[in-house]
Amino acid sequence: MPKLTREHYPLGLNSPELLYTPTGKAYSELTLEAALRGEVTSADLRISPDTLLMHAQISESLGRVQLASNFRRAAELIAISDTRILEIYNALRPNRSTKEELLAIASELEESYGAVENARLVREAAEVYERRGKLRGNED
Repeated sequence: MPKLTREHYPLGLNSPELLYTPTGKAYSELTLEAALRGEVTSADLRISPDTLLMHAQISESLGRVQLASNFRRAAELIAISDTRILEIYNALRPNRSTKEELLAIASELEESYGAVENARLVREAAEVYERRGKLRGNED
């Protein structure tokens, strides 16, 4: 794959040959006719981790490092069920979890899903919450 830059964005217009669905269909196969024939499923309409990583690369080439990190974390989350993501989101709300619970979530993300960027973010949240008194049991 070439190094992606501003010239590739938007990918669907400028580099559609690089885009594939999570089920492996080419972007060009996602047509109304294919949908009417039943050849396109809801799984085909989800973004793939690779597409998110391409967006991260483009963002980085523009100096948008934080946006690139967001795309990388999103790519990691695709392997995790929506239900579990919502549970983790709720656990990350101030005063909802202990530091140990957040660190356990970080370990789960890393060990079960290979989501190292998300694990790093949860560990950082645990440290910040501890400093600011926002862990469960430390409410003001």
